[in-house]
Amino acid sequence: MLDTGNFVLAAAANVVSSVWGSFQDPTDTLLPTQALERDTQLIAKYSKSNYSESRFKFIMQDDGNLVMYTTHYPESRADQFAYWVTRNYIRAGYSLALNQSGFLNLLAANGTVLDTVFNGGGSSQDFYHRVTFDYDGVLRYYEHPKRSDGGSVWPMKWDSLYFEPPDICTAIGGPLGSGACGYNSYCELEDDNRRVCKCPPKYVFQDPSDESRGCVPDFDPEDCRHPQESNNNNDALFVLAAMPKVNWSESNYDSFPSETEEACQQSCLNDCRCALVTYSRETCTMKRSPLSNGRVEDAMSGKSLIKIRRSNSTTSLAPEYFPVPKEEEKNGQTLFVVGLVLSACATFFILFTAATFMLLTRRKMLMKKKKDRESGVKDVVLQRQNLELATGGFTEVLGSGASGTVYRGVLPPDQQLVAVKRLDKAVTEAQDQEFKTEVKVIGGTNHKNLVKLVGFCNQGLHRLLVYEFMRNGSLADLLFGEGHSRPSWYTRAEIASAVARGLFYLHEECSTQIIHCDIKPQNILLDESMTAKISDFGLAKLLKVGQTRTLTGIRGTKGYCAPEWFKNMPVTTKVDVYSFGILLLELVCCRSKLEMEAENEDEVVLADWAYECYQEGQVSRLVESDNDAMANIGKVEKFVKVAIWCIQDDPSLRPGMNKIVRMLEGSVQIPIPPDPASFMSTV
Repeated sequence: MLDTGNFVLAAAANVVSSVWGSFQDPTDTLLPTQALERDTQLIAKYSKSNYSESRFKFIMQDDGNLVMYTTHYPESRADQFAYWVTRNYIRAGYSLALNQSGFLNLLAANGTVLDTVFNGGGSSQDFYHRVTFDYDGVLRYYEHPKRSDGGSVWPMKWDSLYFEPPDICTAIGGPLGSGACGYNSYCELEDDNRRVCKCPPKYVFQDPSDESRGCVPDFDPEDCRHPQESNNNNDALFVLAAMPKVNWSESNYDSFPSETEEACQQSCLNDCRCALVTYSRETCTMKRSPLSNGRVEDAMSGKSLIKIRRSNSTTSLAPEYFPVPKEEEKNGQTLFVVGLVLSACATFFILFTAATFMLLTRRKMLMKKKKDRESGVKDVVLQRQNLELATGGFTEVLGSGASGTVYRGVLPPDQQLVAVKRLDKAVTEAQDQEFKTEVKVIGGTNHKNLVKLVGFCNQGLHRLLVYEFMRNGSLADLLFGEGHSRPSWYTRAEIASAVARGLFYLHEECSTQIIHCDIKPQNILLDESMTAKISDFGLAKLLKVGQTRTLTGIRGTKGYCAPEWFKNMPVTTKVDVYSFGILLLELVCCRSKLEMEAENEDEVVLADWAYECYQEGQVSRLVESDNDAMANIGKVEKFVKVAIWCIQDDPSLRPGMNKIVRMLEGSVQIPIPPDPASFMSTV
């Protein structure tokens, strides 16, 4: 067994010339230095505990295409189609290799990287890496911390960092096969993005020990060979159980207009072939058994109703599963009339208290409007004339940048203070794209450490963005502005943690992953309580679902840009991590990243000087004139270590924002960081 994990058969005197190696015959996992060559495959295991082969295969085809496909268990058939394919460079791939840095690359015959499937995780010095084709048909990238003399910083378990496809429930589809789960079952993603197969009401798994085999009715299903069950009273034998947001997309046999849901339901109850019916936008769609490709669809506009037999056991189901019988409808109407009579008797009391209710209602509405505005629930389109009045003719300048100027304003009717950003009059195509990006990004986010968008104007050539007003200006003003005293260490530490939490939200908690691309002190604003909020999303990059990296032109501000921007490499959220590292050093030292007037030449570039001081055990030199920081020198050293990790030239060595937040809060230990430029010396 070699150190790489490759089990080889070789002569004792010549291990290099092995007769056979396990890396040449992979099962479901790739280890660092292992490659998946042409016409070889990974086959997922059957279940968590069953290591026999499943129906999911991941293959590097002999034509150079990398695909995932299913054999449609339980039937064994030759109809196989890919549910995931190489995104680019079709037919050019020669091998898929996991390198020692944890990058899973698609390579050409000459070794050129054609595409990067997974972008690597933690340092190979601190983590084990593997890529496994799991039993649910998903290819996942895992990392596991290595134990060190100082103990483990992260939990000692395998964590999944990346995976393809992003949603296995929707990836597998088509007219053939059962879908991601078995027939008559449906697929749902858990919080950890792993598939779980479920049965509809009154259905049970065909094999309780094997959920992938699908579900069967736990009752005698309707039989078209016995017409006595298909008469006008069939609704007495069967009922429809509602299943909102669940759809079986490939089982349709009839679809027709229907003005009401009740008429649609009755059509299914009267048709012995109908196992399930969906009603959406006045369209009734009937589906036959076995139901296939079932999955939860949050965007589904209608709902599904599955036919089950009425029996004593059905009384255990929730009431919303059943249509209201006609007799119960009549009783409901009677109760409604009685309610009207009682309401009439209470008229005097209602009139007496009407004024009070109106006052309270008005107050609640005003509070709700204020809350909606503050939470960014709804973007408000504003007219330029109104914004010109609100800003007093764009007279009071709060700040300016490359794309425009920011003015102070007051919005009626409640005299809300706002900041109005006006793009230059000659709006270029790039500036217009920045404007649209900023509206899209901020309008779809809601976090206390992100600036809130109050409204915008997109009228003719005018492009204006209206933000909440931040009374204490920018972090750049606080740290570098004239007339400002040095903020306390506590304030700086709180600002650092707030920015980290805001970036963590953008990177990992948003429905759409967002790379800010321009983190710097000028884009960190401070409200009246000195809470830091990230602003200026004009250069932000939105990633698609499951996408972890993107190729784009250089963005950001010199001095805060990560090295990969200049190497024509795919960029990830780690570019924001690098920028945060520079900003963190500026917060610690209360000085700019570059000071040409520094007394000593080695202090000009803050990042270089900070690492030099740390390496020599003299972090106190960075804050020697700051009594408050000197009194907290232990925390200062901790923040410097975090910053050095963030500014590693190798993006795979930089921690994610989730780990950075925990490092700053002190909930995890911080390992000794390497020289940030050590990666550069090896390339």
